[in-house]
Amino acid sequence: MIPTVTDSMARAGGRVLQAGVGVLAHLRPADKPLHPHGEVHLALLRRHRGATTGAAFLDEGGADEVVVRLSRAVGLPEKVPDINGLAVRVPTARGEHADLLLATTGHGRWTRFLLAPKTRLFDGFFSTLLPYRAPTGPVWLGAQFAGAATWQLVWARPGTDWTPFATLELTVESDHDLLLSFDPTRSTPPGLEIYEWHRHLRAPAYATARRSRTPVAKPLRGLEHPRYE
Repeated sequence: MIPTVTDSMARAGGRVLQAGVGVLAHLRPADKPLHPHGEVHLALLRRHRGATTGAAFLDEGGADEVVVRLSRAVGLPEKVPDINGLAVRVPTARGEHADLLLATTGHGRWTRFLLAPKTRLFDGFFSTLLPYRAPTGPVWLGAQFAGAATWQLVWARPGTDWTPFATLELTVESDHDLLLSFDPTRSTPPGLEIYEWHRHLRAPAYATARRSRTPVAKPLRGLEHPRYE
């Protein structure tokens, strides 16, 4: 099959991102190339029933214990604006897990596609930047800090406002920063899929980042999800 223009562009972009991560990994041999330091928490994810996307993760209610990591992409001091990251590891069937990765972006219908550097770790609106494929079409996921260690999770279709579907309540914080390996291209929450162009764009960089790290011996108390892959 002849690759589409989008697929070819995604593959080319993926090689560029992979090369950039490789350079950072060389400069940081003892640390993660991106998001080198962060806060790791256990959290309770409470999903509300009522959405109509066709994706079980968004439409069906439920409660799960998840792992959350808050970090800054480049690792700059807090006084210097950086892209903040919110990573959430959610359990799936058969004891497996899926990773959601969100970064600080704009909140509006167009600015949600633009990264937005912030100073404090909890500042700003977070989104997946790129869409997931749901049975009813593409959807974006977002998160807004609501105070008291609680986040509101939202979703949107192209050209629509954000609709709440869950709350995320941080609970236990680790006593040190774990080198958790997050990768949203390897597994997805129930009913959501990664577009192939999305996978070609991001998967090579995540693979390079994983190869640059070593396993962490000390686990977070109560953490049952894999620490390193």
